[in-house]
Amino acid sequence: MTTNKRLRPVPGASLRTGGVLAGALAGLATAVIVTLSLTWLATQREPFAASGVGKLRIVCTTQMVADIVQRVGGELCEITTLMGPGVDPHLYHPTRDDTRAIVGADLVLYSGLHLEGKMTELFERAAHTRRVVAVTGAIPKDQLLMHAGQPDPHVWMDPTLWAHTIDMVAAELTTLAPDAEATFAANAAQLHEDLLALDSYAARVLASVPERQRVLLTAHDAFAYFGRRYGYTVVGVQGISTESEAGLHDLQVIVHTLVERDVPAVFIESTIAPRNVRALRDGAQAEGHDVRLGGSLFSDAAGPAGTYESTYMGMIDHNVTIIARALGGAAPVRGMQDELTAPQ
Repeated sequence: MTTNKRLRPVPGASLRTGGVLAGALAGLATAVIVTLSLTWLATQREPFAASGVGKLRIVCTTQMVADIVQRVGGELCEITTLMGPGVDPHLYHPTRDDTRAIVGADLVLYSGLHLEGKMTELFERAAHTRRVVAVTGAIPKDQLLMHAGQPDPHVWMDPTLWAHTIDMVAAELTTLAPDAEATFAANAAQLHEDLLALDSYAARVLASVPERQRVLLTAHDAFAYFGRRYGYTVVGVQGISTESEAGLHDLQVIVHTLVERDVPAVFIESTIAPRNVRALRDGAQAEGHDVRLGGSLFSDAAGPAGTYESTYMGMIDHNVTIIARALGGAAPVRGMQDELTAPQ
């Protein structure tokens, strides 16, 4: 599965023209693919139902959603994840393979809150013949953060919020396989305990960072729930969607914050090019403040398949451990469960 990248024009009149043309052609190609996919999907009229044979076929958009399903459903589920490591869900366009997977699914689960915004039409069409559910629908509305009138979709950054999705997933799976209700309930209960332990670990090690230095600067504003939960000032170079851009004034304000608060490190993200964060580091150094790259965080996608970091627990453990250590706190080198792939 490939990551869709935005085409950016480069300096020079002729090159700018070429960039615009390339962007237009790429957009046209995507539109044609999606239109064909939606047309084909509209012809598939199988009713809501589990396959009745073998495992439940579950399609999930992101790794974070898929991991909840894996933990709750276990071996009773066959999970297809549309967006893998390093894939930016804000920019992701559905493919024909995605459409085929959805048509063959017993259940489609996505994160929601407009995280997968370019898949909205596909979800709406699929919902005519398949059960399609946004797991963030389980989170109380009064606990959502708002940005420019829209809810911030990055709720998984607070384990206590993401835990609300567990029982919803268990209920959806139980609808498909009522005989397995006890199994799903037991798995869900264990996952609740694990997320409570993760939250406790995060609170403890993040509190070890000197208060003045509790500033988390990353490539885009994906950590607001994290900041609210653990008492950190969060600064994203871009907004809550990676489609937004930071202006020169914004960058100057951020550099001032780094210098004023004596922040020792800034962070890049696994799904976003690091150029803006590196530019801020250079700006702070130009003002006499030495700030280093604290490491790469998982924001909109988890880690490589097959690693501890590819799980929700591992993703958050990785982030918390890196942040605490880079900003002057104390955390085990290999994290909460001594399972981080490489020492940080």
